[in-house]
Amino acid sequence: MTLLDDTLKKIVPADSIIRNEAVNYINRLTMPQWALGRVLDLAVELAGIYRKVHFSTARKKIILMAGDHGVVAEGVACQPQSVTAQMVENFVHGGAAINALAGAAGAELLVADIGVAADISHLYPAVINRKIAYGTRNMAQMPAMTEEEARRAVETGIEIVYANDESTDLFAVGEMGIGNTTCSSAVLAVIAGIEPQLAVGRGAGLNPGLLGHKAQVIARAIDKHKPDKDNPIEVLAKVGGFELGGIAGVILGAAACRKPVVIDGFISTAAALIAAKLAPESVDYMIMAHASAEPGHSAMLDFLVKKPLLDLDMRLGEGSGAAVAMPILDSAAAIINNMATFEQAKVTDEGVR
Repeated sequence: MTLLDDTLKKIVPADSIIRNEAVNYINRLTMPQWALGRVLDLAVELAGIYRKVHFSTARKKIILMAGDHGVVAEGVACQPQSVTAQMVENFVHGGAAINALAGAAGAELLVADIGVAADISHLYPAVINRKIAYGTRNMAQMPAMTEEEARRAVETGIEIVYANDESTDLFAVGEMGIGNTTCSSAVLAVIAGIEPQLAVGRGAGLNPGLLGHKAQVIARAIDKHKPDKDNPIEVLAKVGGFELGGIAGVILGAAACRKPVVIDGFISTAAALIAAKLAPESVDYMIMAHASAEPGHSAMLDFLVKKPLLDLDMRLGEGSGAAVAMPILDSAAAIINNMATFEQAKVTDEGVR
């Protein structure tokens, strides 16, 4: 049995009995019924994931997967591919948005080279070396990767989670890779069954006049390779990216370990589609950080039947939205752990419950 197969067998739904216990406990806290709204919904969701009413979100890790994409040769990105490696170096030196935001959230940032198209060995071991190849192939011409490589990408994410499980209460995911909105749009188009023109956006700032070209490149790749939407490894191999596979693996690994995983924006949610197709129960463990400004993100959220915590017009990636959302999870934990009940505070609940 492979690591992926073994992990899929471990994933079961969140605990509905504990969720009900959390609801009953929250209804005894010193406030009008459900007065904190979705913060309390989140507390219940987290209780079901952790299998206990009182839980901690203190030890946080953001796992950022970095990889490149052969499809940039088709003119679908506004920045050169070399920016991927440059930004990974920026992460190591602490100069990126995710470094600032992870620090503010009290989260540790782990950066993994899963497929950067450059030799960045001088950054190891500050960067986790899990390079599968020097970028994917051009999906407009050939499958982006082999199915063996796709499975390796997913298992890489699983392995990183398993290596950090005992020291982590809360996982989150992010990515870096020039061209990755193109493969993410392709994954969305295949899995959700929507037209590519409805799945594409500007990414890091693509000229709006090139959106039609970007959609055409995706449509050509899908028509050429005909990925089976019900075979997520095949979808990942034919039109995906190494970092998408790695993020899908982080999600599956977190679900197997019964830990929540905060999903960043458009690219990370494309990976969540892969994870959901591999293990539908893994959706229970996904916390959607924010609504991305990428137009296809709403279709992804609809497919997963998930509601984001924030809507701030963010479109950076890197795990930035996940980091911004983390204090809300801390707030949910603080409420359920630190508030007094009516009985403890000797406050009447007459007319409140």
